[in-house]
Amino acid sequence: MSDVDARDARRPVRPGGGKRVTMRDVADAAGVSQPLVSIVMRDVPGASPESRAHVLEVAARLGYRRDERARMLKQGRSRLVGIVFHAAQPFHGELIDELQLAARSAGYNVSLAAVTKRRGEADAIEALLGERVEGLVLLGASLPEEQLDRIAEEVPVVTVASQYSSASFDSVSMDDARGMELAVRHLHERGHSRILYLGAPGVSGDEVRTATFLAATAAAGLGDQVAIVAGGASEAAGAKVIEEALARYPDATAVVAFNDRSAQGVVAQARLLGKRVPEDLAVVGFDDSEQAELPYLQLTSLAQDPAQLASAAVEMVVGRVDASAEGEQPRSGEHRILPTRLVVRSSSNSVERSR
Repeated sequence: MSDVDARDARRPVRPGGGKRVTMRDVADAAGVSQPLVSIVMRDVPGASPESRAHVLEVAARLGYRRDERARMLKQGRSRLVGIVFHAAQPFHGELIDELQLAARSAGYNVSLAAVTKRRGEADAIEALLGERVEGLVLLGASLPEEQLDRIAEEVPVVTVASQYSSASFDSVSMDDARGMELAVRHLHERGHSRILYLGAPGVSGDEVRTATFLAATAAAGLGDQVAIVAGGASEAAGAKVIEEALARYPDATAVVAFNDRSAQGVVAQARLLGKRVPEDLAVVGFDDSEQAELPYLQLTSLAQDPAQLASAAVEMVVGRVDASAEGEQPRSGEHRILPTRLVVRSSSNSVERSR
């Protein structure tokens, strides 16, 4: 084997099967030394303008890309933010898109870890810590606050769409309480008094929504006509629970579901049971996800703005990371609650009933 063949055999391979272009490749093609290529790529003094332009032209032609992550790790930095999300939640997909844009604008990249049926939130976090992320953004976090406090001792943590009060990490979420108040008022103003809340026990946000549902319906004088039914955050849970709920509460005329996915299951199953939506059963969800706008669904929902949530989350996590890099003392936890609004569509916008 020739020296050239041996060098090619050692060269890293791209995922697509091609060879990754190295500094040595650029130096060989440009007819210069590898140290000179390094000087040009690091943008430090030591190369003439002509040599610099020549090396950059050859590097661009060959498709050379700097290994920014390796460079940052040598400096003790990765400029990498880890994002934990729930694979089954469509709204988390919208959040990820906005988080990537916000992180890029701040000069950071992101690494993703999904929570699935076979991998819990703690395992997803551990995977990201193994990648040396400098901060964590946790979507729909449900871990105990004490556990998140311990993780925040290692890296800055920001939770999104989960309400905490820790002094060790930050959070940003929609106003769940205000959202439920708007949902109850909307349904009551349309003549509904027999209202069900299909909750999702153990899921972030459900505790606040449950308490507010009871308070809001009591304030409206509906306390003895409403009910809370334990459900879940999926379409299957919504479909299963609404069938059981309507058997127990046949006079119910309106439902507030924990999220849009659950509401989607409610609408589909109610129609299979011969219920017209909204004439026989008005339905309201949470999130105002892309699915809410589907022509066959047209779901009334409490809006969360993914761009606002992402912008706030990145601002907080990057602020903590940069402050730590500068040797500043960590500040106390910041917990932002963003305003929500009710987006009314045909799933609940029926003609007013007599009260």
